[in-house]
Amino acid sequence: MENTKDLTEHSSRPERKRRDSFGMFDGYDSCSEDTSSSSSSEESEEEVAPLPSNLPIIKNNGQVYTYPDGKSGMATCEMCGMVGVRDAFYSKTKRFCSVSCSRSYSSNSKKASILARLQGKPPTKKAKVLQKQPLVAKLAAYAQYQATLQNQAKTKAAVSMEGFSWGNYINSNSFIAAPVTCFKHAPMGTCWGDISENVRIEVPNTDCSLPTKVFWIAGIVKLAGYNALLRYEGFENDSGLDFWCNICGSDIHPVGWCAASGKPLVPPRTIQHKYTNWKAFLVKRLTGAKTLPPDFSQKVSESMQYPFKTCMRVEVVDKRHLCRTRVAVVESVIGGRLRLVYEESEDRTDDFWCHMHSPLIHHIGWSRSIGHRFKRSDITKKQDGHFDTPPHLFAKVKEVDQSGEWFKEGMKLEAIDPLNLSTICVATIRKVLADGFLMIGIDGSEAADGSDWFCYHATSPSIFPVGFCEINMIELTPPRGYTKLPFKWFDYLRETGSIAAPVKLFNKDVPNHGFRVGMKLEAVDLMEPRLICVATVTRIIHRLLRIHFDGWEEEYDQWVDCESPDLYPVGWCQLTGYQLQPPASQSSRESQSGSSKQKKKAKSQQYKGHKKMTTLQLKEELLDGEDYNFLQGASDQESNGSANFYIKQEP
Repeated sequence: MENTKDLTEHSSRPERKRRDSFGMFDGYDSCSEDTSSSSSSEESEEEVAPLPSNLPIIKNNGQVYTYPDGKSGMATCEMCGMVGVRDAFYSKTKRFCSVSCSRSYSSNSKKASILARLQGKPPTKKAKVLQKQPLVAKLAAYAQYQATLQNQAKTKAAVSMEGFSWGNYINSNSFIAAPVTCFKHAPMGTCWGDISENVRIEVPNTDCSLPTKVFWIAGIVKLAGYNALLRYEGFENDSGLDFWCNICGSDIHPVGWCAASGKPLVPPRTIQHKYTNWKAFLVKRLTGAKTLPPDFSQKVSESMQYPFKTCMRVEVVDKRHLCRTRVAVVESVIGGRLRLVYEESEDRTDDFWCHMHSPLIHHIGWSRSIGHRFKRSDITKKQDGHFDTPPHLFAKVKEVDQSGEWFKEGMKLEAIDPLNLSTICVATIRKVLADGFLMIGIDGSEAADGSDWFCYHATSPSIFPVGFCEINMIELTPPRGYTKLPFKWFDYLRETGSIAAPVKLFNKDVPNHGFRVGMKLEAVDLMEPRLICVATVTRIIHRLLRIHFDGWEEEYDQWVDCESPDLYPVGWCQLTGYQLQPPASQSSRESQSGSSKQKKKAKSQQYKGHKKMTTLQLKEELLDGEDYNFLQGASDQESNGSANFYIKQEP
């Protein structure tokens, strides 16, 4: 069934008193309007949400110490600001108080702060630098935004700030939003159909002073995800009363719904005088037009039913040790996103957010079945009401054949760093598990015990063959401390006595995803996965998207797969009731950076690779005499091009 319905044919409906086939009053004049009363949009004031009780209070940390500090026999850690005896500091230069700080500084200063946040470590005096990170700054911006709303509500300021509005944001900047069809995991993602501009719908008429709720017909002027800019029929080219609404909202109906439901159709007051026969006007305007399918609201409701329920038990990545999983219990489900509480959390605050289709969660027993590390729970038996999630509810991975040529321990590749998603790094396969799963370590920054190894499936779109970044003009992050820059894979493989993972083993499928550079969407900040932010697609490399969080520095960008369940259409938060983080204001960004911004940027550039090695050089320098034919990567606009972004020529 198509998702729009031609209005040329009208089914017969029983007559109702005082209403015609459109649900319209026979005589509009007979419905007296109280001109002294205000419209429905003016009668209610938007409630201002109170600040969450668990929102941390953001305070300035004062001076951030830098080396040298001028004190005899003393030194200040350049990473965390801790002051101590110089002789007790790490390395010959005595620049850092510990190995951890030295490693963190060398890896763009972000991993340590992110790992500390994932581990839930409380702030210490060593956090003076680390606190200037995305989560704290975003919470500060959110707190400031909410506080502003509260203050304005209390003082009833003449110029009110209604908070962030997708409609205003898109209109004022002429932005384009990614269509709903790009998000197969989102509500209506697979059944959006041909809902487009000029589709007619029945919506509440807010330009009316009748004491009861009435409706009128509007046409879609512009689509932005679930949101649509609507214009009432009869306004022609007049955009004075255009308004935005969520198409999946409960007050949006196909044409004919009012007649079937006994609801009145009443023209807006502003254009009431334009026509004397509104029935004839509607017949003329709607003949041949399209509307929503009659079961649209039912489809919306069905697409928002989620199989995961509270009290279900799952295995999920341990945010304290990324190399292992733990048992967690579903605490809540919002729009398919799960708040998981680790089973051993007594106060139920040790939680983790992810989508139900996330590759980070699995059925109970998954770790044992593939040989993955698992943290045994101290709880000997299930708590009352808790039950294991049925295995069929989890996202399926592609079956692979490991009997022939396959990944081996020690092979080199390129991978998105799970602790710094803005970078693609030199990486190594540390362990080969069953069912196609691999444990990956980031070269130069691995923990001695392998606690920061990360599990990727062989078909994961987050791992790439040697040379992927060079071919597609992406900056590759070399191992920490590697001094032979610009980084060359040929030299590195020879020096380490390693081989590159065979190109043919990687996933080269590129779906027709529909994303374009510049499109707006709502995206999870995977470094703090309970936050969903206003975001933009800034680069497209076949199926790989670079997501930029509006109002934030590029260093907080994330590489994400086009089919990631952590991307959502514009309006998803409003539809599901999730809190959307607005773009950071200039003032909030400046307050969280200050004088440390230049220092942070300098760090971020210190160990990143240089884009000087050409494709020809790379081809000539590959080991073992293997002949590779590298095709130039597609431009950012070619989002759905050929999958041949790396091809190995078989002998």
